[in-house]
Amino acid sequence: MAALSAWFWNERFWLPHNVTWADLENPAPGVEYPKAGHLFTALPLALGIFVVRILFERFIASPCARSLHIHQGVGRRAQPNAVLEKVFTSITKNPDSRHLDGLSKQLDWEVRKVQRWFRHRRNQDKPSTHTKFCESMWRFTFYLCIFTYGFQFLWQSPWMWDTRHCWYGYPYQAMTSGLYHYYVTELAFYWSLMFSQFTDIKRKFNGYQRDCSSTQMWHECRHKIHSKDFLIMFIHHLATVSLISFSYVNNMARVGSLVLCVHDASDFLLEAAKMANYAKYQRLCDILFIVFSVAFFITRLVIYPIWVLNSTMFESWAIVGPYPSWWLFNVLLLVLQVLHIIWSYLIARIAIKAILRGKVCNDVRSDIESSSEDESASPTEGFKTSPHPSKGENGTNGHCASAKARAQNHNSW
Repeated sequence: MAALSAWFWNERFWLPHNVTWADLENPAPGVEYPKAGHLFTALPLALGIFVVRILFERFIASPCARSLHIHQGVGRRAQPNAVLEKVFTSITKNPDSRHLDGLSKQLDWEVRKVQRWFRHRRNQDKPSTHTKFCESMWRFTFYLCIFTYGFQFLWQSPWMWDTRHCWYGYPYQAMTSGLYHYYVTELAFYWSLMFSQFTDIKRKFNGYQRDCSSTQMWHECRHKIHSKDFLIMFIHHLATVSLISFSYVNNMARVGSLVLCVHDASDFLLEAAKMANYAKYQRLCDILFIVFSVAFFITRLVIYPIWVLNSTMFESWAIVGPYPSWWLFNVLLLVLQVLHIIWSYLIARIAIKAILRGKVCNDVRSDIESSSEDESASPTEGFKTSPHPSKGENGTNGHCASAKARAQNHNSW
């Protein structure tokens, strides 16, 4: 174990040349350098954040949802059937035509009745709009609060105005209480996101695009895209946790705080757009989505590469020089940039379709994928209109009121 620890904490990997851990152990009086042990504070804090989230959703978000007439409705449940239930739980939740024909003959049911049973059964496990609104309101509140705190802190920090201050005197840079609290809170939140991702509403990128594209295409690509989306989000959370932890240990927290602020700048706008969509204020949702798109493109495709990556890759090279952990840190930052490009492409494609059609449909990277409205009609049941009135241009949960709601082909996206 000692040999493994010595290998992991190798000074020549973590620190620049001619710097050792001993050099950082005895700072001047009143000065504190980062230590790996500080990060363990994030684990109980992550649990605390999760408890706060539960209380927030129950006592604050839920009453707000009810005040907006978003109630916890009970969807239509599938009638008990042992044969279909066994197929649903052990074989497939979306049977193809071959399975449908076989089940139809076995039960002496019409194919449409079997399709309807599977649709109702899937909807039983899907969260209501009320649940999704509460989750989005929690994320909106946290993102807005942490961005406000981080921006105020960075406003008074010299490295916000001149990123070369991230590297002057490195690695002998004091860890201030403000930077420590900002870092540990962000780390705790992303830890909570990593664990709750397996129980939260599944995320998807292209909800906005569902009503603007071929429903058959989305039906055919559903499982492949959905699994990729979950993997991309998990990689994003993992890369973020790794970046925060990694940059804290080797005292790159100054530039790390810039990365965090850039990422938080647009996230709360997306959650606000989703809340407006769930509340059926589609005009407001469209406006917020446009503002979010602009903010996302500026922060992730302009500010992040020009401001952050330029500092970590070129300014640090000139002031400090490269070393092994420097290379790994920049690789992690480039992974995030690749994810930014992927999301930007999806958002841009949706925005272009929205401009051509004169409106924005549904939500990007949203959790509109799993409501019962998404599967209100099967491929063989023709076209239906939404029975719910809207407060804006569009109907409930992202369906465009200007057009007939298309048969969904069970497209969770």
